[in-house]
Amino acid sequence: MSDLPEHPTLAAQNAHWEKTYAASPENFGPEPSAPAKYAAELFRANGKPSLLELGAGQGRDTLFFAREDFSVHALDYSDTGLAAIRDKALAQGLAERIATQRHDVRQPLPFPDASLDACYAHMLFCMALTSAELAFLSGEIRRVLQPGGLCVHTARNTADSHYQKGIHRSEDMYEMNGFIVHFFSRKKVHSLAEGYEVMDIAEFEEGALPRKLFRVTLRKR
Repeated sequence: MSDLPEHPTLAAQNAHWEKTYAASPENFGPEPSAPAKYAAELFRANGKPSLLELGAGQGRDTLFFAREDFSVHALDYSDTGLAAIRDKALAQGLAERIATQRHDVRQPLPFPDASLDACYAHMLFCMALTSAELAFLSGEIRRVLQPGGLCVHTARNTADSHYQKGIHRSEDMYEMNGFIVHFFSRKKVHSLAEGYEVMDIAEFEEGALPRKLFRVTLRKR
């Protein structure tokens, strides 16, 4: 177990996400995200047939990876989201390619050292996680990746229109409409890349706001 301290406001986000997923079965839509399409091409080109997806949500990217012939370990801390993934995978004939597990990323990842080809996390890093918790998570991802393993993660950045809006919770974390977002600077991206080669930091936009994000590509040294 991690020795990281529990923060009640941050921990309460679990219940908020459960409620959101229950009310909206396709909260982010059914189509795969642009970062997932990028990651699939990258992982395939580098011979990475299996991947760990952190913060899988309701499975829009999980199902895409499975359709693209990847084997996916999908982790999330929402039972509602994981149940939706399992139901969709069964309906689409993809159940054999997807393994789901409830997990809080503030705790050690449930995989042996150097056991996975790649890791993907779309907006998981910018959830209600402190810098210490993010550093712990980054180290855990590095631990479970094989040498040369790839990691693609995204996070909303400090150019986003919601940065410094709403309720300031801690560090660069702000709450709006019940959701806490940790906004990233390039300095924070690099601070979490210890033990990795930073292959790319790309800026992109998503959604109607639009949200402004970094897409970070890392290779384990």
